Amino acid sequence: MRRIAVFVDVQNIYYTCKQAYNKQFNYRFFWRYLSEMGGISIAKAYAIDKGDSQQQKFQSALRHIGFEVCLKPFIQRSDGTAKGDWDVGITIDVLEGAPQVDTIVLLSGDGDFSLLLEKVMDKYKCETIVMGVPQLTADAIKQTANQFIEINSNFLL
Repeated sequence: MRRIAVFVDVQNIYYTCKQAYNKQFNYRFFWRYLSEMGGISIAKAYAIDKGDSQQQKFQSALRHIGFEVCLKPFIQRSDGTAKGDWDVGITIDVLEGAPQVDTIVLLSGDGDFSLLLEKVMDKYKCETIVMGVPQLTADAIKQTANQFIEINSNFLL
């Protein structure tokens, strides 16, 4: 059976689904979809923790589905901008997980991850699948991955 590791950039998926479709991503449907492809060995969802009750309910739902939820505190800078990026954490976890699996599934439209995908494909011979909103996913990551799966109405609530 194919061993799968899935890594979800929660903020990226939330904002791109909202911007493109004004809807939320359906994580339960996604889990069932992915389970049909093989056994999910690693499942991590990376989010920013603002401490509000709605977010905590969402994080609890992700855990119930089967995700390990990785949280980073929301940081508001004095100039009003916010910081909360998981790119380095996701990269470390993908590199650590790649030797244990056959397939890496990354939910993110961030083109910065194309170098990471090249590395795991070359060094660990992993198949890579990227899932994102087509018009808001960087061409670099779509072209690098072995497969791009578009988030369409099937994956939305």
